[in-house]
Amino acid sequence: VETTIGPVGLAWTSRGLRRVQLPEATAAATRRRLLHGCEERAHPASRPPAWLAALAVRLRRHLAGTPQDLRDVPLDPAGGSAFERRVWRAARRVSPGRTTSYGALARSIGRPGAARAVGRALGRNPLPLVVPCHRVVAADGSLGGFSARGGRAAKRRLLALECPEFA
Repeated sequence: VETTIGPVGLAWTSRGLRRVQLPEATAAATRRRLLHGCEERAHPASRPPAWLAALAVRLRRHLAGTPQDLRDVPLDPAGGSAFERRVWRAARRVSPGRTTSYGALARSIGRPGAARAVGRALGRNPLPLVVPCHRVVAADGSLGGFSARGGRAAKRRLLALECPEFA
């Protein structure tokens, strides 16, 4: 999906969105990262499902500065431990234009004191933007980490699209 920040890769199954790959240095690199870890039999579909075409439009709008609530997108994430999946579900509940802290997210899943583990789980998030790990910041309001290309600068850009205080 061509966006204002570059090509965003999407992989899906019949059940829902499997992976989102934020832009790499080139479209080819984005595609390679997207497919890394997908099933060996993965291949481009000739006809994406209707919900995927709608998601592409919404992602373009979101990355152009009109925040979109993507919580209704069907998901089928691959991998992840039970803990990681709980963290991803909790992060998905953070609305556009809002942030939460790693510690608050840990408390919300009944694991107070697991803020660092929450950060590691978010670093393994296969669905950035749709599972908005960029909305999770440190307790003092600083950005914390971000594993996508561009690191904290990329996180700040994504937050600035939704939250004026990060612009």
